[in-house]
Formats: sequence, structure tokens, C-alpha cells
Amino acid sequence: MSRKGSVSKRRISTDPKYGDLMVAKFINSLMYDGKKSIAESIFYKAVETVGEKLGKDPLEVFRTAMENVKPVIEVRPRRVGGATYQVPIEVNQFRRLSLAIRWIVNAARGRQGKSMEEKLASEIMDAAQGRGGAIKKREDVQKMAEANRAFAHYRW
Repeated sequence: MSRKGSVSKRRISTDPKYGDLMVAKFINSLMYDGKKSIAESIFYKAVETVGEKLGKDPLEVFRTAMENVKPVIEVRPRRVGGATYQVPIEVNQFRRLSLAIRWIVNAARGRQGKSMEEKLASEIMDAAQGRGGAIKKREDVQKMAEANRAFAHYRW
């Protein structure tokens, strides 16, 4: 934490094809070793595949998938006395987006076989329909928060 005041948020330029900020953030988190053009081609091919398979607007399917994966509540460790409790806390909108992006990318990378474009496309389609690895991750986090509801009074 800075001693000289708050740090301003970085401005991210929108992506070249759709002009969307969420897509730009997704591409940035998909990127490896600064190879942005490869990350862009992977994302655009995956979204194109989603559009062909579902016959809907691919960007709308992507937005639905992101909304389905965004968590509402999560647990954070809080040390009280000598014990550490998992305290359920509401997630702010910026962290919701970054968690959703991270979970979709990690779930796509964890899928078996195929190319990254196909894995990402199938993960986006699954997330839009309420299933898949990213949705499972969100449900696990929410179950954990629900189970630790008794420690909610330790919130800070």
C-alpha cells in the first residue's frame, strides 16, 4: 500500500475488433509472455466458433458466460486471537470481473486435448449454459462462503 495516497487505476484500451473493454481484459489475461497477437487470434477464433455452433451473437454469449461465472461472495482469511477464520465477504465489481476471467481461462487451459481455441470456445459455451469448470469453481467458492456464514461477524 502506498504511503503517498491512492494509486490510480490503469487505463486499458479497448480491443480492436469489438471495441469492448471486457474483451480487452480477457485477451490480456489470456496472453503468455507478452504475445498479445497470439492471444487475440485465440480469443477471436474461439468466439467465432461459439457463434457458428450456437447460431447466436458470439459477443452476447461471451457476456452471458462472464455474468454466469462472476461470484457474488467469497471467503477471506481473518486472524482473530490465535485462530484463523474464513470470513465470507461480498466481492466488489472489479474483483468479480477479474475472478471470472481468471476462472474461465484456467478452466479452458485445464481441459484435455484439442487446441486452445477449441478449449476456450467450449468453456465459454459451457459457462453460458451454466456448466463447466469455471461455473464449478464459482459454486465451490459460494458453498464455502455459505458454510462459513457463522463467522460473518468477524468482517472488517
